[in-house]
Amino acid sequence: MKRTDLEKNKGLKINGQMKGQAVPARFGQEAATVLDKREQRKLDQALGLVPFAVKLNSELVGQLQALATERKVGMNDLVAELLKKGLAS
Repeated sequence: MKRTDLEKNKGLKINGQMKGQAVPARFGQEAATVLDKREQRKLDQALGLVPFAVKLNSELVGQLQALATERKVGMNDLVAELLKKGLAS
């Protein structure tokens, strides 16, 4: 690699690190805590949550997103609710 390519990669790496850091709260209040993936996974496992990936039609995903914003709930909660209703019937 050329030296310019190495410097460009260093710059991209630094930008990525800066974007990933938590932004402190305003006026010196406590800094916002951002969980890393490992901590989030441990919390999800403690709650009994299991990752479950599916592929859906984009129109169906749009309907789910609209319904989630209308009800002001998260996508995980909405999908879980709808699956429970569907399996119960």
